[in-house]
Amino acid sequence: MNEDKVVLVGVDGSPESFGAVDWAVARAARNGWRVHILCAYSLPSFTTASLDGGYAALDDSAIRAGAQAVVDEAVARAQGQGVKVSSSLETGDPAGVLVDLSEDAAIAVVGTRGGGGFADRLLGTVSSALPAHSHCPTVVVPRHTEGAAYTPVKRIVVGVDGSDSARKALRHAVREAEAWGAELTAVAAVPMSTGAGALAWLPAAVDRDQVLADVRAGLDRAIAEALDGHSGVTVRRHALDGNAAQLMSEFSTAVDLVIVGSRGRGGFSGLLLGSTSQGVLSHAACPVMVVPWRVKEGDPVPERNSGTPWGRA
Repeated sequence: MNEDKVVLVGVDGSPESFGAVDWAVARAARNGWRVHILCAYSLPSFTTASLDGGYAALDDSAIRAGAQAVVDEAVARAQGQGVKVSSSLETGDPAGVLVDLSEDAAIAVVGTRGGGGFADRLLGTVSSALPAHSHCPTVVVPRHTEGAAYTPVKRIVVGVDGSDSARKALRHAVREAEAWGAELTAVAAVPMSTGAGALAWLPAAVDRDQVLADVRAGLDRAIAEALDGHSGVTVRRHALDGNAAQLMSEFSTAVDLVIVGSRGRGGFSGLLLGSTSQGVLSHAACPVMVVPWRVKEGDPVPERNSGTPWGRA
């Protein structure tokens, strides 16, 4: 057991956020980690008009009580699953609070497609905040509608584009495959076909099969490096002609977890921090893990006790 390592999960009371709790609990159980459930809220930036024509400050007691009820329901859902559960209620912008606390977490988990609350804010006006600024990998769990649940994770696909960020994502994918006992497939996408792809300008004389062979050779080297010390993991690999975002979305229909990096050179750099990122996250049929460029190597262990909620049970 290693309860010092934390899976941080944000909740807002929506079914999607409770689905994120289920995913976080299942992941924490794989390594004996702790789950920390967080609900963050901010008060409206305006006051209300009073009957005498003046203005009255908004009493936040009802808002806080509602947020605490959300936390209590999520904690009750997580308990009895074989993992230690702690929780906290925080004031402030949810994305900002999660980014701050992600520095002391192994993984952060949120739901998506919520009813206009916490999850929508993460993937709406501040859609890039958590994936781009988190200090740990972020898992975005989509709405579950039918069929089997998203856990246990049996099949994982990771996107690799040759960047340092993608290599970090690949190393995390190997660790995830090891933790879940899952099959892992690494995919390198090269958009060479006729059209608006990044390499569509290549002259016809270029041997595109050779380009894919070179990409495959680079992929093999990256996989060999990522597997160092993880001999029990087998990685399938594919170098494909196509758009990375579309390919990841297609793979998401057949796997249980998609893993991508952010801020790489080419490849996924534009996907996860630009306009295409919304398509990847919102159209994926399974949870997506985004490994930020600045993520710590290895699984972080909380070191601070002052000013953080980790010790609260």
